[in-house]
Amino acid sequence: MSHDSDFNYFNNMAHWSFDEYGIHEECLTDWDLYGLLRALARPDSSILDLGTAGGEKIFSEFPDCAEIIGTDYSPAMIDTARANLAASGRKNISFKVMDNLNMDVPDEHFDIVVARHTCTDPSQILKCLKPGGHLLIRGVDKHDCWNLKLIFGGGQGFDDPVPVSISDYENVLKAGFEDVELVPIHTREYFKDKDTFRTFLTAVPILYGVAIEGEPLDEELLDEYIRHNTVNGRIILYRRYYGLTARKP
Repeated sequence: MSHDSDFNYFNNMAHWSFDEYGIHEECLTDWDLYGLLRALARPDSSILDLGTAGGEKIFSEFPDCAEIIGTDYSPAMIDTARANLAASGRKNISFKVMDNLNMDVPDEHFDIVVARHTCTDPSQILKCLKPGGHLLIRGVDKHDCWNLKLIFGGGQGFDDPVPVSISDYENVLKAGFEDVELVPIHTREYFKDKDTFRTFLTAVPILYGVAIEGEPLDEELLDEYIRHNTVNGRIILYRRYYGLTARKP
């Protein structure tokens, strides 16, 4: 997806949640973004969350610390995040609209920067981190749901010449980070029935360019995928993410 496509897509998703699909996830890789975050954070830490969406992960998974700032490119998402903040009563959290590729935050201010499933500019992130500060990235890789994309002949990242994980890794190194580690993350997601699975696929960008925002799926291709990827009555999606950790010298 392009930067502008990302904006339009996620702005329209401001009040959408994965929870409505009842997905059961099984993680096959021992890499936990929030476990790493909690291990690094201190009571006086300042944390920046890029691509915060409605801020749900901040409220449910982030450690309690001095300051958390969540940013998103979508004003509608930030409106949702601020409504969630008002309901929470938390005083150490704030939200702002910001483009990750044109960051507007103080230099050398943050102890930790978190980026989940969003584009980044590592050189700008390096600038806003304190010396010794940490970057944590979790992203969606090219081969996410690859067997599904092959059946439909397209989807998110399908034609990328280089997987996002590799380009992120190279860009983080080029920016000047140290202790850079890249970890492939394999998970399985289970869906209870075809209707739920179909609705999910038309709402998320997995098949971007093939079916998104209510466009109809090819039912024959959908049935073909389901026929070969159903276990004990549940439909499986094979997800491929990546985790990246780095430290500012």
